[in-house]
Amino acid sequence: MTKTHLSEVQNLLRIESDAIAQTATRLDPASVERVVDLLAECQGKVVIVGVGKSGIIGQKIAATMTSAGTAALYLHPSDALHGGLGIVQSNDVVIMLSNSGETDEIVAMLPYLKNRQVAIVAIVGSINSTLARRADVVLDASVDKEACPLNLAPTTSTTVALAIGDALAMTVMKVKGLTSDDFAVNHPAGRLGKRLTLRVGDLMHCDGENPTIAIGSSWVEVVRAISKGGLGAVCVIDNLGRLAGIITDGDLRRAIEQTSHESLAKLTCDDFMTGKPVVATPELLAFEALQLMEDRPSQISVLPVVDQDERCVGLIRVHDIVRSGL
Repeated sequence: MTKTHLSEVQNLLRIESDAIAQTATRLDPASVERVVDLLAECQGKVVIVGVGKSGIIGQKIAATMTSAGTAALYLHPSDALHGGLGIVQSNDVVIMLSNSGETDEIVAMLPYLKNRQVAIVAIVGSINSTLARRADVVLDASVDKEACPLNLAPTTSTTVALAIGDALAMTVMKVKGLTSDDFAVNHPAGRLGKRLTLRVGDLMHCDGENPTIAIGSSWVEVVRAISKGGLGAVCVIDNLGRLAGIITDGDLRRAIEQTSHESLAKLTCDDFMTGKPVVATPELLAFEALQLMEDRPSQISVLPVVDQDERCVGLIRVHDIVRSGL
């Protein structure tokens, strides 16, 4: 990229950023307060309407609101006029996006929305337009010029509309008191969502995947159990199913190396298991289990999982947690 091109790109970015800054000072305080109250107190959903580039911006705003705790969807005006209007209920709030405020499909919807007695919010570039006059609340999204060299392609105007939508979504999220836990519920596949929702019980190996051995089992039985489970460890339990200890591959190898050939026949799991190991419960967050294994002077790679009665119900490895995407 030449200096000329860089200068042009920087100039266009400044045009758009300056327009957003101007919008922040131009917005009417009372109108903003009313819009935020409408959205925060909405008993239904937020329906966002726009055509062309404004429609694309509307889809993004709807997605942002939904993920931030306010149920929202995008409705194309043409679809609305051919049956899609049935999705709009009287307890909804409709946000209409139009730079000119005279978009035919948008204006055509207004009488039908009025009949449904829904609150209409206009994010519009012309506050003297038909849409602005007939909306319940108007947010001024006007711009001096588009970033387009021909001042034709929707650029600055759509950026301003998007910024207003984002600002509303985040303000309403704050008003509703949405917490990081609430946010995570809507983002279960994201790292934050997984950290706050994924539990040990969702990832642990249990039942047939978690072979155990009884107290007093020979070292050969330990080998068989570890080989059968394929987890690199086996839990030792008492006759009531309670956890007595854990044995890893490393524990087994070291025990065999340190035991004389003559004494191997008498070697049992009790001689080399780790008694009273660090444990997890099924309800523990997987991220917290990972911290239990890693945030210590000597890291461990596997945790027995026990219930409230200390019965061994599973096994979880660092590998299981990392593979989940945490």
